[in-house]
Amino acid sequence: MSADAVPTLPITRTCPFTPHAEHRKLREEAPISKVKLPNGRVVWVATSHKDIRAILSDPRFSSNRRDPNFPTLAYERPPSSNLRPMLIELDSPEHGPARRAVLGEFTLQRMNALTPRIQQIVDEHIDAMLAGPRPVDLVQALSLPVPSLVICELLGVPYADHEFFQTHSSQIISQKAPADVIMRSVIALMTYLGQLVGAKVQNPTDDLLSRQIQKQLETGAVDFEGLVSMAFLLLIAGHETTANMISLSTLVLTQHPEKLAAIQEDPSKTIGAVEELLRYFTIAESALGRVAKADVEIGGVTIKAGEGVFALANMANRDPEVFENADELNLDRGSRNHLAFGFGPHQCLGQNLARLELQIVIDTLFKRIPGLKSAVPFEELSFKDSSTVYGMNEFPVTW
Repeated sequence: MSADAVPTLPITRTCPFTPHAEHRKLREEAPISKVKLPNGRVVWVATSHKDIRAILSDPRFSSNRRDPNFPTLAYERPPSSNLRPMLIELDSPEHGPARRAVLGEFTLQRMNALTPRIQQIVDEHIDAMLAGPRPVDLVQALSLPVPSLVICELLGVPYADHEFFQTHSSQIISQKAPADVIMRSVIALMTYLGQLVGAKVQNPTDDLLSRQIQKQLETGAVDFEGLVSMAFLLLIAGHETTANMISLSTLVLTQHPEKLAAIQEDPSKTIGAVEELLRYFTIAESALGRVAKADVEIGGVTIKAGEGVFALANMANRDPEVFENADELNLDRGSRNHLAFGFGPHQCLGQNLARLELQIVIDTLFKRIPGLKSAVPFEELSFKDSSTVYGMNEFPVTW
């Protein structure tokens, strides 16, 4: 099939709650097939739950985003960088030790210890909402500052600088930002974090970065570039994804008052509801790219060495062979086999933290402001159609 005959993969959602019809068509007609990205590159795309799990757990597929064949949605590929590869860019054998070094910071035990502080942060921001004028933009008042403040405190990043890193992170994950703009933001954020790590080497505090520095000093020298790279990844991933999930979850729950009432009456259902909301939205639907290091047969199709492949997690999470009535928002589904956090060796490091933040926000927000609702018609809401992580630009609410 010539490149001209290959269908173009649409990126923009036509509805916040529903995958694009062309994505469904791909899964139904050709679960693994070639598509053209909006930037003109031709790659493979996988759409079934089974095939995507196989791809994400197969070491013959590389996560190296610096490979020129790695699939990207950016209209321009950023120029090569001399910066240390991030954790999500590493393959075995380098990936395992690097991940294990920081994995202990995100255990359930560590998250339980964080719960009182996260609850305090959420309460303080809801206090401010209740004391201020209405309507209020939920994104700026709650969705963004809560995970931003949490990840800042976890890493030891001064929250006073949050506007700086939020501005640069939004550029970095934009699909339409020019390559030079993305690279300037990467360098600015890396420079900032380099100065922060340097300061913590001299004056450690009680935070993730300082603990990593201390562990490294006990066995040798500080891996300065490695710490900066890790901080860069955690800082961006730690607030962008959860912030967008808070807004979208709030939106859909206000659209379904009967479902909201069920978890208001029984907060024990919130844990399961969070899993279903993660599956339902799959906000990083196209973030799971890989490039084949060898010829691999998946689903009866051979992906050749050097070819890129996108794993459409949104389609995996709506796969009717895995999820009954997959397009229905069923807060009692209780399924944790969704791929919202990816799968395999690179499964999201901070998933326990994200779950905890979502649970606390949902329970607290609707307990304290039970009449919360959108302040504008649904048609006037603005969504992040050009970002790698889907979400809302703003969400005016009132009560």
